[in-house]
Amino acid sequence: MGSYDDDVFRAAYDTVLARWPADREAVTVPTPFGETYVNVCGPRDAPPLLLLPGGGGATSASWCAQAADLARSRRVYAVDLIGAAGRTGARGARTVDDLGDWLDAVLAGLGIGPDVPVDLGGHSYGGWIALHHALRAPERVRRLFLLDPTQCFAGFETAYLLRALPMLLRPTPRRVRAFLDWESGGAVMDPDWLRLQEAAAGFPAGRPVTGPRPAPEALRALRTRVLLLVAANSRTRPHSRLRSSGGTPTPYEVAARAGDVLPYVETVVLPDVSHHQLPVAAPSGMGRRLSSFLGV
Repeated sequence: MGSYDDDVFRAAYDTVLARWPADREAVTVPTPFGETYVNVCGPRDAPPLLLLPGGGGATSASWCAQAADLARSRRVYAVDLIGAAGRTGARGARTVDDLGDWLDAVLAGLGIGPDVPVDLGGHSYGGWIALHHALRAPERVRRLFLLDPTQCFAGFETAYLLRALPMLLRPTPRRVRAFLDWESGGAVMDPDWLRLQEAAAGFPAGRPVTGPRPAPEALRALRTRVLLLVAANSRTRPHSRLRSSGGTPTPYEVAARAGDVLPYVETVVLPDVSHHQLPVAAPSGMGRRLSSFLGV
């Protein structure tokens, strides 16, 4: 825990932020849980798009590879998650309802009233939060995209949890690097993003809110259009395109399972990318794919 250095973390965060569009601005909005930090870009009069990163050291900065494409047709609001690494000072969320109240307060603080539907996107843990929010307030979410979300349509592969355990119990830059090397299959990772993950080791974050996967009947009732992008090489699931042996579903089975329960979903399995490489090292053209899904 003692390896965390705030100056190193902020420098790494700013290096990734430098790759955002030139019109990016930072705003801080009050919530009942404390202040929330948001990176904003895109035309001021464009429809709002709220982006939620994964947990751990992901931060809102990790949308750097997609922000420019998305900001051509949307006012992009990328949020540092409550209780996670980043510049959000908010703490104290304990339940899924708390997360929903926090997001409602964030939208209100950004001047987005309850009568204005938003587009919503999330990666990993941020996808889990986004899906729960769409189920809680479907009238507030126009379209929803999920990048390799966790705990939405399947649980974690046991091998993934066992590999992550040392990093979670005693986070150090070396353990973070070793875990990400394993999860990515040794693929070359973005150096700026990797430094940010390492710098976040030991960040004084709060305990993340966890909970059950959304109930199938709730998913079947969702009328929001959804785009689900699943990482083919994700180690959060069995590392194979074949059927699983009765345990955690493979990426292809996750896509099929989502298609069975969501009435308005498009599913795509992304080749040659792992869970933690998203969204920074996403396949070429993913930002355009997301923009196309969102529409004009």
